[in-house]
Amino acid sequence: MPAILLLVVLDLAATWVITHKIDLAIWMLEDFFWLMVVGQIVLMAASAWVVVHGVRSGLRSVNLLSEEIRQRSIDDMQPLEVAGVPAEMEPLVRHTNDLLARLDSSLAAQRRFIGHAAHQLRTPLSGLRLESELMLSRPLPDDVRARAERIKAVSDRMIRLGQQLLVLARADPNARPQDSFQRIDLCDWVRASGAEWIPRTRAAQVQLDLVAPEESVWIDADPLLLDELLGNLIDNAMRYGNPGGCITLNVGSNPPSLTVMDDGPGIPVDDQDRVFEAFYRSPSATAGGSGLGLAIVREIAHAHGAWWKLTSRPEYPGTRLSVVFPGPRKGAQLTRHDKQV
Repeated sequence: MPAILLLVVLDLAATWVITHKIDLAIWMLEDFFWLMVVGQIVLMAASAWVVVHGVRSGLRSVNLLSEEIRQRSIDDMQPLEVAGVPAEMEPLVRHTNDLLARLDSSLAAQRRFIGHAAHQLRTPLSGLRLESELMLSRPLPDDVRARAERIKAVSDRMIRLGQQLLVLARADPNARPQDSFQRIDLCDWVRASGAEWIPRTRAAQVQLDLVAPEESVWIDADPLLLDELLGNLIDNAMRYGNPGGCITLNVGSNPPSLTVMDDGPGIPVDDQDRVFEAFYRSPSATAGGSGLGLAIVREIAHAHGAWWKLTSRPEYPGTRLSVVFPGPRKGAQLTRHDKQV
């Protein structure tokens, strides 16, 4: 509107100059014609510039809103910014924010249900496993022993699944896991947490190595969630790596990072993005599992504001997964990065 008013003022000013400052008596009809033509061309050019500039200015905020939506993570349900959006777009943005809020509430309710259900299932499943272990401790006919072993194996898998579901609920950003963050030395923590896996790796005839700097590498984190993150990475490496192979835990200092590497067959290129989806299992997977291991790793990394990067064949002869943490910050309030590097 200001630009249009400016054009009207210029048109009136040009008319006043022509009628009051120019001696029209000496002008020919042809002169008036060309004056009108030039004036119309200038007016049309100015009008076109005003229209193009106005449209681009109006669409700039829409383009920014579109780019914000494109860069968002699927887990980010924060409301969109209404400020700066054209008045015609404000109802759409408000309704979109209302939809995001309802989706967030629905997803939070689902996560709470999963957490409660998993917690309630732990007690009867633990009792079932205990009963099967008591049966196996006594002399049994071969067919009964085989059935008891199958019951115990299924109970172990269900207990492990319930534990993973509880970890997913705990790692939910809406549950504010940052409130339980502690400042820890990543090197010392990996040494202690990795040492708990030594009996299992030895039983599987897998070598477990640690590469870490001598100086401390400080991060703000939840030790229990980090235990689950490292445990899932080592468990995946043992399940899908080569029998009798090697698993290497590498701690980086700048930036703080944890990398787990194995020398297994690797992950197919088509599955390298999908393995982080909950309950997804590659058609080429040979070992059993629930498909939650790397999904838990992703959620725990999100909860810590960390990035992750998966590298496998053909770039790396095996599988390498790195989790890059933010450095320690005052108050342990970390900024979440919803992207991969």
